[in-house]
Amino acid sequence: MDAESLTYALDLVAGGGAGLSSEKRAALRASLLLLRRDYRFEQVRFWGRIQGIHGPYYIAEGLGGDRAGPRSRLYSLNCVEWSLLPPATEEMITQTAGLKGRFQGDPSYEYDPTEKKGEENERIYEEEGGPMIKEEIRLVATIDQIDKAVGIIPRGAFVKTPLGPVHENRNFEGLSLTEAKKLNSYFHFTEPVNLKNRTLLQKADLDPSIDFLDSLEHDIPTGSWSIQLERGGSLVVLRSLLWPGLTFYHIPMTKQYGYIYLGTGEKNIDLPFML
Repeated sequence: MDAESLTYALDLVAGGGAGLSSEKRAALRASLLLLRRDYRFEQVRFWGRIQGIHGPYYIAEGLGGDRAGPRSRLYSLNCVEWSLLPPATEEMITQTAGLKGRFQGDPSYEYDPTEKKGEENERIYEEEGGPMIKEEIRLVATIDQIDKAVGIIPRGAFVKTPLGPVHENRNFEGLSLTEAKKLNSYFHFTEPVNLKNRTLLQKADLDPSIDFLDSLEHDIPTGSWSIQLERGGSLVVLRSLLWPGLTFYHIPMTKQYGYIYLGTGEKNIDLPFML
């Protein structure tokens, strides 16, 4: 969610019970505006908070001219001092795939990827020990996974130019209330996968300038999204059941939308058995 409307947006997603204190909101608003100036971002967004055992990570991201291009992500432990995170790579995601449990809240904490727990709570180590993995690397990989899996936008909010760059659609006036209650009115804001597998007949009714992303209706498992109307039907809220803590909001017939993650950074791998 945008730094300039952070306080108002946090009130809209507070229906799930998670939120930030008044002190943190004030510190975030001031520090995020300074981030935009110092790093010369065109826009700065508050991505969310990953709660660790000993403390939280506050995440922000800076955007350039191409909204679908690479994003710069930063983290803070106190909402004032920010550190730049390295870009996520496939190697990072592979290294951290086997790490389970809560974050510690210390970016210098190191995980031993070869450590496993036996049946009798005994520690078993492989003969050849691998390199230690810092929690900062796990943080980068987790943020990237959450963004790719549940980072969403309403249909028509962005437009893709014939030359490739993606920009905000100035003519977007929000979804109607009827459309806002449908999953196919929301897109994953990442590189499309299912769209590439569609036939020409299936693409015949699509507008290539706005339908260039994957919609939520084909997400697996089916039922991984919860759509609710709040504030007398004037606010549409989507919550992810696959990554608990991700909340998206949109006020129909307006340009106001956004999402935030307030969770522990753990994926609900038992969701297929719960539906």
